[in-house]
Amino acid sequence: MIALLLNSGLGTRMGDETQEHPKCMTKISDRETIISWQLKCLERIGVTDAVVTTGHLSDMLEEYLLSLDTPIRIHFVHNPRYRETNYIDSMYLACDLLADQEVLSLHGDLVMHPEAMARLAGSPVSAVTVDSTLPLPEKDFKGRIRDGRLMEVGVNVYGEDCVVLQPAYRFLAADFDRWMQEIRRFIAEGTEKVYAENAFNAVWEEIPVYPLDLAGLLCAEIDNQADKEYVSARFAKEVLA
Repeated sequence: MIALLLNSGLGTRMGDETQEHPKCMTKISDRETIISWQLKCLERIGVTDAVVTTGHLSDMLEEYLLSLDTPIRIHFVHNPRYRETNYIDSMYLACDLLADQEVLSLHGDLVMHPEAMARLAGSPVSAVTVDSTLPLPEKDFKGRIRDGRLMEVGVNVYGEDCVVLQPAYRFLAADFDRWMQEIRRFIAEGTEKVYAENAFNAVWEEIPVYPLDLAGLLCAEIDNQADKEYVSARFAKEVLA
């Protein structure tokens, strides 16, 4: 299994902090940044290789990751058009490194409890993390579940069949390759300012992805300073304690 860590965004909602460093380098404790913690969790579950997409302050991120004491081999994929495109373009640029492999895909601002990471990686089927204990957010990802399968992912997704979804995926090789095939079609048609999940939504019937309900276990994105305070407090209490 190979990990895909998506880090090409600007992180503008973090304010001045992301003018100084990429969002994934945000500190969640005295010792850990978001991405250093992701790599530690990946190491614990036996992942040996990670593809890291870069954009904003890419040189700083590469230097930082190479300075970490991690046995994981890191393969950098830079998106030079990160200001103009969404991460669907970064995934497209990384497609050759990810072909024919089981993939664990995480957004670069996602903080997970190590048990959550282990449960996701251990899924025998393609899966995505959801949390049925949380109310549906207004601006963040939600997933529509039909007959026990994921059929739609988006921000503007609502209804009784929807649940809070965090962008942490585990894909069997054939399922991920089918998603990437559709991503390539989107890019070829010039559709590159949308979420990669838009490509998934177009072919969801061909990609069986099942919800993994974490039911309150820490798995949360840091999009702004309020998120940073909330997630850091939970990290200290639920992971470091």
